[in-house]
Amino acid sequence: MQGNSIRIEDGVECARDGTLFRDPARPQPKRSVRRALRHFRELIKDKEDTEQVFHIYDALPSKSFIPRARSLTLSERGERLRMDEGYLPDLLDDHDTLRKTPKGSVAHAYCDFMESEGLTAAGLVAEADKMGRPKYGDLIEWFGFRQRDTHDLMHVLTGYGRDALGEQCVLLFTHGQSPSHGHLLLGYAGAVNMKKQVRSKAPVMRAVREAQILGRNCPPLVQLSIRELLELNLEDAREALGIARPRFYERCHSIWRTEGIDPYDLLAPRS
Repeated sequence: MQGNSIRIEDGVECARDGTLFRDPARPQPKRSVRRALRHFRELIKDKEDTEQVFHIYDALPSKSFIPRARSLTLSERGERLRMDEGYLPDLLDDHDTLRKTPKGSVAHAYCDFMESEGLTAAGLVAEADKMGRPKYGDLIEWFGFRQRDTHDLMHVLTGYGRDALGEQCVLLFTHGQSPSHGHLLLGYAGAVNMKKQVRSKAPVMRAVREAQILGRNCPPLVQLSIRELLELNLEDAREALGIARPRFYERCHSIWRTEGIDPYDLLAPRS
């Protein structure tokens, strides 16, 4: 795929439209397990504190991120995606347009999910922006934003809710698609913390492992046309992407309810 890229005189790689792949001012990521664990402890205190997630990813940069970003952004597919849906939050938050798709579509399910949870794609951007990271306008940034902005769409496609286990499962589904120590820490350590705090027969570890396998078997969403995906029937999209029902996740919910435990209030702070 790199055959579609060019190199300007100073050796900086860029796409055919002249967009830099990597701004020379962008610093090299620095790995810090200690920093990641500190932010993870803060996230455990409040799972809604989404900003901590971005700090964890920054502290545990993925070695495969840059190669994956280069492979897509410097390809003809990547060029088409930037032209057709360059900034996903604008597309995803236009519910009036999304609602014009047929009933049963991914778009309708996405709107239902976001509206019922009181979420917006712009809201996730705002959480990330709290970190105050500089903007570079390069292709690495575009790729990273695209991964961030498809997070809630993964909830819809997989059937994982925004309960504590559902969030761990989506993170490990994401790891299956784009391996990262950040995903592993958030997913598996979060699941272990869940088992530690909640005495239950629910197969939590099998649920998160299943999520990782489902993500690995599904084509990376970041590479797909999200506009076209939204127009598909939800069940047809799941079948086409090879996303099976999350049976162990569903089993956990069933067992918790028989044990008198609310899956959506699992890790609520106790007074």
